[in-house]
Amino acid sequence: MSDTSPTATLPLVGAKPRLELRLAFLALGALALIAGLYGALARLGWTLPLGASLAALHGPLMISGLFGTLISLERAVALGRGWSYAAPALSALGTLLLLAGVPEAFGAGAYAAAAAVLAGASLLITLQQPAVFTDALLFGAFAWLAGNVLWLMGQAVPDLVGWWLAFLVLTIAGERLELSRLMPQRRGSEALFLFAIGLLAVGAQNGVMTGNGAILFGLALLVTTLWLLRHDIALLNVRRTGQTRFMAACMLAGYAWLGLAGLVLIVFPPGESSFGYDLALHAVLIGFVLSMVFGHALIILPAVARLRLCYGPILYLPLALLHLSVALRAGAGLAGWDAGRMASGALTLLALAGFVASLIKSSRNGREAPPTGGSCQGGSRPH
Repeated sequence: MSDTSPTATLPLVGAKPRLELRLAFLALGALALIAGLYGALARLGWTLPLGASLAALHGPLMISGLFGTLISLERAVALGRGWSYAAPALSALGTLLLLAGVPEAFGAGAYAAAAAVLAGASLLITLQQPAVFTDALLFGAFAWLAGNVLWLMGQAVPDLVGWWLAFLVLTIAGERLELSRLMPQRRGSEALFLFAIGLLAVGAQNGVMTGNGAILFGLALLVTTLWLLRHDIALLNVRRTGQTRFMAACMLAGYAWLGLAGLVLIVFPPGESSFGYDLALHAVLIGFVLSMVFGHALIILPAVARLRLCYGPILYLPLALLHLSVALRAGAGLAGWDAGRMASGALTLLALAGFVASLIKSSRNGREAPPTGGSCQGGSRPH
């Protein structure tokens, strides 16, 4: 048993854009990442040219510009319908509009349109393959749409961020639920999962800046973590070797931060504590989501971009740096140590750059070495 890309059982049908166009979407997602991280450093106190303007766009660029583009591109590849590629195209357009300095409403409108297309693609997937995990992916797309529409209407990011977080958490949890079918099914698994979805929805609706919303959303993250730790295939795969163990380590480390984010929302409600808001968001976005990205990159990038990538033990180094950066941010925030928080941002950048460099190095070594039993991934379709 091993991890595979989401909705892997769906057929690839219909027209698909040229590979160059898919690579362009990936490049624009990377642009959103670079701009978002630049803004993040400015928010942490680094003095940077144009830092203030990008700091204000940090959240939308990371959620919609980066993750929205990547997730909608991955979903479009899985579905294989030409029109579904409008989602990553619109998301990429939103990023370009925001970086060009046009009024935010234009970028927000493009992001909202991208989410609407993703919701349509997810609905079609759900109709083709009715299951709880496809329902979770569909609800996640609607959560992204809700957050983008609220931002378009002028609502402040802290008041709507629950919807954006729900989009990411449900997308990842839905994919993990699909893979959990490879494990022996335990009684109450789907019921617990649906309970977590309900809590997420109510918590996002009430808003994490309210006491009630923070508690409900925090409980939702805790229940999701409990479900993942009890039912996810990563619990078995971490006992294996090579790439499979690395992916499982990424998953399990991310689950620890997801659970911590839930506790923080309950103990330090964001409406009463800026520390609680900062730590909960970045425990989810860096500790959980980026750890998932590290774990799935070896499968998703070959499926989307036809790259041949190879696993190497050196990938554990940037993974460790990534989680160290979140730990430093948490400790520095709790201690009121501004220099430590600033350093945590630089460490996150180092982890991301190190992951790319390590992936390139491992892949080059893998191509030069004799075959080693499938440690390299490549191809033009999901595995």
